[in-house]
Amino acid sequence: MNIGEASRASGVSQRMIRHYEQIKLIPEPVRRDSGYRDYAPSDIHRLLFIANARDLGFSVPEIKELLDLWANRERASSEVKSLAQRHIADLNAKISQLETMRNTLRELASNCQGDDRPDCPILQGLAQGLAGDPSCPAHSGE
Repeated sequence: MNIGEASRASGVSQRMIRHYEQIKLIPEPVRRDSGYRDYAPSDIHRLLFIANARDLGFSVPEIKELLDLWANRERASSEVKSLAQRHIADLNAKISQLETMRNTLRELASNCQGDDRPDCPILQGLAQGLAGDPSCPAHSGE
């Protein structure tokens, strides 16, 4: 099947399919005499795997590792579980960061009168680095 058909079958855009080829997440497909890419059912299955992993927030290096584990029938499931648990820990850290961001913004918004006056605690907090709060994600160096 051509790239358009592969895109429809997998739900992955043609641009992303080309990108995945370029970064070696999927092998370069066979080319027809016309020069068009020709994707096999196994390519579609791989694209679906990648899309599912991306939906769960796995990074490209993690997806490469998952694909290697998926292809290796000699691997132990503990290797896959370990990768998943590391990803869960990363997600928990991101959730914590997002909660801190939300709480900081919530506090700034609750201190704002939202009236016709020009003074605004939200803008003041942003200008002052959120009162120098070291727990704020803006101060974490990211």
